[in-house]
Amino acid sequence: MSCNRETVRTLRQQIPTFECVPGCHDCCGPVTTSPEEMSRLPRKTRAEQDAALEELNCVHLGPNGCTVYEERPLICRLFGTTKTLPCPNGRGPVELIHPRAEAQVFEYMAANRQVLV
Repeated sequence: MSCNRETVRTLRQQIPTFECVPGCHDCCGPVTTSPEEMSRLPRKTRAEQDAALEELNCVHLGPNGCTVYEERPLICRLFGTTKTLPCPNGRGPVELIHPRAEAQVFEYMAANRQVLV
């Protein structure tokens, strides 16, 4: 798992950051993530997961936005940083993610079992 941990760390460093609209959660919804990334997130009860899914929200979405922002999965980090996952509010980094880095993120996700957050 340490290889995956290092891979996730390296991929995170390649994804540019930007400021979201305060309080926005337009791109927050149920997503899938690798077990490595899931291990970094707090466990939620089945009832919490079911309630979030019923609302088509992420189980980690709180009243003030993402409650796990610093540990959010790679897919969440990609929103707004690539043409394939644009920010619905037109926000984004000065420069989008490099296509090679984007491909590496998607390759990682394809190569690792994904679980629903």
